[in-house]
Amino acid sequence: MILRRLALAAAMALAPIAAHAAEPTQAQKDQWAKENEERLHTDWAWLGKYQAANAALPAHTKEPRVVFMGDSITQGWFDQVPEFFTVGRVGRGISGQTTPQMLLRFRQDVLDLHPAVVQIMAGTNDIASNTGPMTIEQTEANFRSMTELAQAHGVRVIIASIPPSSHFPWRPGLAVTEKIKTINAWLKQYAAETGSTYADYWTALQDGQGGFRSAWTLDGVHPNKDGYAVMIPIARKAIAQALARPAPKPIAIAARP
Repeated sequence: MILRRLALAAAMALAPIAAHAAEPTQAQKDQWAKENEERLHTDWAWLGKYQAANAALPAHTKEPRVVFMGDSITQGWFDQVPEFFTVGRVGRGISGQTTPQMLLRFRQDVLDLHPAVVQIMAGTNDIASNTGPMTIEQTEANFRSMTELAQAHGVRVIIASIPPSSHFPWRPGLAVTEKIKTINAWLKQYAAETGSTYADYWTALQDGQGGFRSAWTLDGVHPNKDGYAVMIPIARKAIAQALARPAPKPIAIAARP
């Protein structure tokens, strides 16, 4: 029963992206719940999602490679604004994912791609307990682990704020706004302490009360195309700032070719 509830929550987190804000049918909800419950047992972190795409990437690109690691907000960015992901920018978002899932696939979907920069955007689904209850400290610990892994491999890090929200449609009644603010304050401080770049999407997107500005969102959580248009200059500035920093000195032992 617990796994069923988790699968249904993850399925509903997928719904706004998959249906582009249209109300999903009950048949769609049931199918997403079934697929997500099966994945909980067979590929919890969804390592299979990008394996073929990773293998198809060229070893080197003219532009420094930037990997966008994240959840549905990152996946929606690629789905709705694919032209932003020019050569060198790689989208590795998966709808509904939490930081422990991202940490598990971080080596495959980030480190093994040898980027110059990784942007990590996560936390929304931790607050929503998509894969089970999590404390703020546990979310922070997973950000620490992903940042430390990246820097140990010589990868510059952009830590993205959690975008604003006043509610999560798949978690009715859950108080989210203050938790987002609390985690974002820590992320900003942690970025400064670790020589990472902080990308403050929250400030640009919020409505003055901590919610998502209605004209820029599909459902109060996920940006629409206008929302991503607001985010793109922030991302470009963060990438430029990250690339202007010296690359961290690698300390990890490289894998055998």
